[in-house]
Amino acid sequence: MYTILFEVNFFFDKIVFTNFLFPHYRFGNFFKSHLLGSPIVISMDPEVNRYILLNESKGLVPGYPQSMLDILGKNNIAAVHGPAHKSMRGALLNIISPTMIRDQLLPKVDEFMRFHLSNWDGKTVDIQEKTKEMALSSTLKQIGIESYSAALKPEFYKLVQGTISLPIDLPGTNYGCGLQARKNIIGILRNILEERRASPGVQHDMLGGLMRYEDSGQKLSDEVIMDQIITLLYSGYETVSTTSMMTVKHLHDHPKALQQMREEHLEIRKRKGPSEPIDWNDYKSMKFTRAVILETMRLATIVNGVLRKTTHDMELNGFFIPKGWRIYVYLREANHDPCLYPEPLTFNPWRWEGRNLEYHNNFMLFGGGTRLCPGKEMGMVEISTFLHYFMTTYRWEEVGGQNLEKFPRVQAPNGLHIKVSNN
Repeated sequence: MYTILFEVNFFFDKIVFTNFLFPHYRFGNFFKSHLLGSPIVISMDPEVNRYILLNESKGLVPGYPQSMLDILGKNNIAAVHGPAHKSMRGALLNIISPTMIRDQLLPKVDEFMRFHLSNWDGKTVDIQEKTKEMALSSTLKQIGIESYSAALKPEFYKLVQGTISLPIDLPGTNYGCGLQARKNIIGILRNILEERRASPGVQHDMLGGLMRYEDSGQKLSDEVIMDQIITLLYSGYETVSTTSMMTVKHLHDHPKALQQMREEHLEIRKRKGPSEPIDWNDYKSMKFTRAVILETMRLATIVNGVLRKTTHDMELNGFFIPKGWRIYVYLREANHDPCLYPEPLTFNPWRWEGRNLEYHNNFMLFGGGTRLCPGKEMGMVEISTFLHYFMTTYRWEEVGGQNLEKFPRVQAPNGLHIKVSNN
């Protein structure tokens, strides 16, 4: 959902990641370990994590792996801090502000979701693959480069694999392929920028917004624009797709929630013509839908944690941490805190009603501090619109036994297959 809290849990298979966190059971919520041969501090304490996320200016800057920074670009918002981060964040907020979503982006999302869901009747589909396709294709449309999908998609998939690999630049390695994919994507984007500048008129899409944006009177360079496009494609891909898949799964398993949510969406359709798109007011009226999405995100914890790096020697939580050490801010514990979420392993979307949990100090589903996800609302709009048309058009049943893994990353290794039929 354009979350800039890039995952690091994909570096580990289940056994390695479990061993990585095993010291928690012996040493508590704050301890030293090793990540790929380098020392790292693991923080599982919600209050300490909140302090880390809120105090980037005190020497706790992003510390993401080199492979990710190389492939996503030096101007991506996760790589920069200080004035550069403020500038990049401003550019992104300019193109995904509530006003932009309401007036420009939601109509595009609505049109895309109708098309994406138009021919599922009577089919058995892998909802995991369908939501991945949805997340990427929807973003390409919002950026304004969907006509280049055939060229961009295969390169994007190789780029994703490269960001989650060891930085060994040899032929055939994921990292090497990822670097080459980045070069190929940059080549395509350069051509797109040249075509845009040669065309008359104003384009009301994300790319057009980035090209028009000025920071202190200066337009963004092509290099910055291209890195932001790659950031937009990458950052929402897994979060939007996985949250959508898991919401479908939870609704299937909890008929009461499914019925209440379907009634909410059918009530919206009663106010509209058969082909009339949903608008901002419709989206804002989806109160229970928002609760279901937040509860799905809380249980799944799609982003397990974030990495920070110290810029100087410091003391934190009573421990001395040398300059250059990384700190892994582990978020799953906060999302399963029984004090904040009674019966934390139970799917209970009603817990979000009337409690203002989104504004609690330890609410970290979208990060915190200056790194609070700038695309939070855009992601919610995408997922909500997908669910609106899915639920008002279809009913579904799962097909066969479904194997779901929720740790260290949320996925269905063999797919999540459902048989779909019209309402």
